[in-house]
Formats: sequence, C-alpha cells, structure tokens
Amino acid sequence: MAVKQARARDRQQRILEAAADVFAQRGYGDAVVEEIAASAGTSKGGLYFHFPGKEALLMALLDHTSSLLMGRVRTAMENQEAPVDKAAAALLTLLRTLGKHRSLARIFAMEALGAGPKLNSRIMELHQSFETVIEEQLDDAIAAGAIEPLDTRVTAQAWVGILNAVLTRWLLDPQAGPLNDLFPTLRRLLLQSVGLSVHKSSEMAGTTS
Repeated sequence: MAVKQARARDRQQRILEAAADVFAQRGYGDAVVEEIAASAGTSKGGLYFHFPGKEALLMALLDHTSSLLMGRVRTAMENQEAPVDKAAAALLTLLRTLGKHRSLARIFAMEALGAGPKLNSRIMELHQSFETVIEEQLDDAIAAGAIEPLDTRVTAQAWVGILNAVLTRWLLDPQAGPLNDLFPTLRRLLLQSVGLSVHKSSEMAGTTS
C-alpha cells in the first residue's frame, strides 16, 4: 500500500512538473493535455486519474507555488528581528524564489490571469495571503515606533503590486538578467516607501538565499 501511494505521489509530481513546463512554453490557452501527459511519461487517462483537466492542473500548480513561497517567506522572516525587515524579507524572498523557478513564476504572474473566474479568484487569494503577512509586520513596526503611522493595508498591496509588475516585465524580456540583480533597488524602494533608508534599517544579509 505504501509503495503504491509513493508511486502515485511520484506520478502526480511528474505531471505537475510537466504541466508547469508546457504552460510556460505554450501558454495556458494553447497547452493540451496530451502533450502534458506525454511529457510526464504517462497516458492521458493516467493524467485524468489525478487531475480532471487543465484547470485542475493549473489550480494544483498555484497551490504548490503558494506553499513553496510561503515556506521560504516564513524562514526568511524568522531570521529577522525588526518588523519592517521581516516585511521586506517576505517580499524580497518571493522575488528571489520566483527568480529560481521561472516556469512557476510565469504561471503565478501571468498564465493564471485571464484563465477564468475560478483561477482569477485563487490568484487574488494568494496575493492577499502575502499582503496580509506584510501588513501584519508593518503594523508591528508602527506599534514599536520604528516607522510613522501609515495605511499598512494599502502599503502591503503596493509592495506586492510592485513585485508583480517587476516580475512580469522580467518574464517578458528575453534580454533580462538574473532577477536577483534587482534586489538592492527594490529593497531601497520598499524601505523608502515607509520612511526608512537602507542605512536606518538593519542588515538583511542571507535572508533570502
């Protein structure tokens, strides 16, 4: 029984990896289930056994990406003491992690958008979950007197919006360098948006490696 379950999990993972590659290369609209199944080394029926269709595949990929990102974000935040640094570490960890997983980044930032109301709603939920993490840390920073009072909800939305815009532009530019190269500029921009300079903020070395 345990062996069968392990094989099923392995096949499921291979299907998701194949779907991520096909969606990234062809786009969600042009991707076909047969190609995903062939890339995963399984039959169309084998794919449907785990996922009833393209929408289910994309939904599973979004959930997988969200879980990966949130795990990295929480680890990065644990390595920081100041709330504002935790918030910046959270957002910049998203940048660095997505930079290392281009196919997942494309799905997260581009392919799911316009794929239907259900998927659009899921993308909104994912964005809100990261916005909430940032908002909570900014609230703590205000309570600690580290930054002046501001609308933390709007600020968190703006931070996530900036990341999404930068990520989308990077994905569309074939000449773009490593996404990590944008880290210093984005960090300075985010800190300045809450009234801090890089020098006033504690160092964040190693938080998003």
